[in-house]
Formats: sequence, structure tokens, C-alpha cells
Amino acid sequence: MVSGGKEGMAKKQYAVIGMGRFGSSVASALSEMGFDVLAIDSDEQRTQEMSNIVTHAVSADSTDEEALRALGIRNFDVIVVAIGEDIQASILTTLILKDMGVPALVVKAQNELHGKVLQKIGADKVVYPERDMGLRVAHHLTSPNILDYIELSKDYSILEMRAADSMIGKNLKELDIRARFGCNVMAIRRNQEMNISPYAEDRLEAGDVLVIVGHKDDLTKLELAFAA
Repeated sequence: MVSGGKEGMAKKQYAVIGMGRFGSSVASALSEMGFDVLAIDSDEQRTQEMSNIVTHAVSADSTDEEALRALGIRNFDVIVVAIGEDIQASILTTLILKDMGVPALVVKAQNELHGKVLQKIGADKVVYPERDMGLRVAHHLTSPNILDYIELSKDYSILEMRAADSMIGKNLKELDIRARFGCNVMAIRRNQEMNISPYAEDRLEAGDVLVIVGHKDDLTKLELAFAA
């Protein structure tokens, strides 16, 4: 097991299985944030490439239960299964890890059907990196003011939107986003400061960023209305 502890406090420990583009990106980001990370891949070259980035990098077959036990995988706080093209290996690895009783299991899905199977066999969280990135790119393309787009569920999302020219100088009451589009402005970011639960009288300035939550259809209408 990776050694823990930072200033007397145990750091969360992460294991990431699958060092493709997504897995290596997650492992690198966690490592940069100061967490202990074990990177696992069946390809020795990939683990070699990660060896100077993460705490430990090991070449192992994640569909081999004994190999996972030998790595002390149950001792990690969160395991990310980021296996790419091999859906069978992804499902089998998830089954083995759930059977071993790991604390938290996040699994990458290739598509909706794969995701449904992963949820049924006990994945704590299923992520769709390709689909989510496609969504974000689409929203950036349709509206230059959209900075980020995050799915909360099948129907609801959050978007970060730079205040359009037509919004500047108006307050939230005048814009009346809730009545016009059925969406709620959760926060306004101005420079480095975040105004949580802004008042109706709060007036928008150039450069302000609105954090808005709503039904996907309503957010789309809002985007298009302020796309120019």
C-alpha cells in the first residue's frame, strides 16, 4: 500500500486503473494536487511513462483478482477504472473490485449501455468523459459566452456564462431569467470573488460570469437568446 500522511493528517489515496488518455490525465491531476496515486495498466510502457509522475506505477492485469489483492487495492479510498476500449475488461474489473469491497469506485463508460451495466453491478459513480467533452465543445461553439457546461442529471445541468453585452448594466430583476427561461442564477463571479445567491437588485458588469442551473431545454433557450 502507498504510505499516507501529511502533517499528521492521512491523505486520501487513489488508484487509477487504465493509463490511456483519460486515466493518465486523472492520475496526473490527482498527483499534482498532492495525493498518493497508484497507476495500474497491463501495458508496461504506459506504467513506465507514469512512474515519475505518480507515487507508484505498476504493470498488472486488473481482471486478475489475486494481482489486485497483492497490490492492496482495498486499502485505497477511491479507485478509478479508466479502461478504454475493452468493455469486457472494464466490467470484469468493476465486478472484482465491488466483490472485494472497495470503499468508492468510479468507472469510465464508453456509452449509455455500458454505463447502465456498470451501475447495475455496483459502480458508485459512472463518468462519460468523451460524451461530456463533446457536450462542452458543442455549447462553446453555439455560444461564445458559455465558459463551462456540467451535467447534473439526465435532465438538469449547470452552465457558466459570461454576461452578454445585452445583460450589462441590468440587474437580475430586469433580466428576469427565472420567469423568462425557468432557470435560476445561483451565483455571479466578478474577478476572483463569488457572489452566492445574488439579490434581484444586483447589477451586472462587463466580465461578470453567471452560474445558472436549470432544465437542459431551458438552458438551451437561454443560451440561444444571449448567443449574439
